[in-house]
Amino acid sequence: MKVVILDDYQEAVKNLNCYRLLEGHEVTVVQDLHNISATSFSKLKEAEVLVLIRERTKITENFLSSLPNLKLISQTGKIANHIDIEACNKYKVLIADGVGSPIAPAELTWALILNAQRKIPQAIEDMKNGLWQTNIGTTLKGQTLGIWGYGKIGKKIATYAKAFDMTVQVWGSEKSLTNAESDGFIKAQSKEIFFKTSDIVSLNLRLVPETTGIVKLTDLQQMKSESIFVNTSRAELVEKDALIKALKSGKPGFAALDVYEDEPVFDKEFPLLKMPNVICTPHLGYVEKNGYELYFSKAFENINNFAKGRPENIINLHILM
Repeated sequence: MKVVILDDYQEAVKNLNCYRLLEGHEVTVVQDLHNISATSFSKLKEAEVLVLIRERTKITENFLSSLPNLKLISQTGKIANHIDIEACNKYKVLIADGVGSPIAPAELTWALILNAQRKIPQAIEDMKNGLWQTNIGTTLKGQTLGIWGYGKIGKKIATYAKAFDMTVQVWGSEKSLTNAESDGFIKAQSKEIFFKTSDIVSLNLRLVPETTGIVKLTDLQQMKSESIFVNTSRAELVEKDALIKALKSGKPGFAALDVYEDEPVFDKEFPLLKMPNVICTPHLGYVEKNGYELYFSKAFENINNFAKGRPENIINLHILM
């Protein structure tokens, strides 16, 4: 089959062990759909299968209408709202769901927490500029970590916090609160108390219509002046412009971010990059070799099963009936 892998920013896919699963297929890898070459564009128009790297590529009706031979979209990770499922149904394009793992995003979250708490990036940058011991951070022991969303990732982060002798409190759905309490963590009595008493807030929610903009400016401004807001989930979970406004007001005092409303971010003047109290990483949460092997293995297996006439993990198989 003619397979096109979209938005492989790091050109990493061909170096994966699982890439051999695509032997026998005609494969094209597109590094950046926004700057696609004429040759790759020609291959894209002929594509029978698209492989998506998480949510980097938005699949719209307009996009689908330009791909007359497309039969299958094979997702790495889990399907989210980057795919217009109704449009796929209209154009008779099947969607194969993938698998996910909480390990890489949870570890990246913890790395951001440690870096923000000890102000490590700022110290490194100052040392490069010939300065020595220009700031001072604090340890995590005895601090309160607030986790909003106690799913697989939130649960993993809570276990890390426990190892660092932190207090953990959770906010979220009733299911989240019940599960966290049964695991021995604190159920915050209210959202207001959650934000006021957490030294660090980690946002670990899925982005769905109900959670879009769920974190308000008033929530952030209830945080302490020395507290840290961490978001490795989705930028759209926060009310538009609320985080910058809150940081400028001094509450919270710091932020550590891996996600942004418009990605990728190439603008050196991007406001959050210019703020000394913000650490930014380029959406690395799921970008990790072992995770890639897991995600792409399943995506490629789904392609092979489809090619053999035995489609698996298809969420819209009914369109063929």
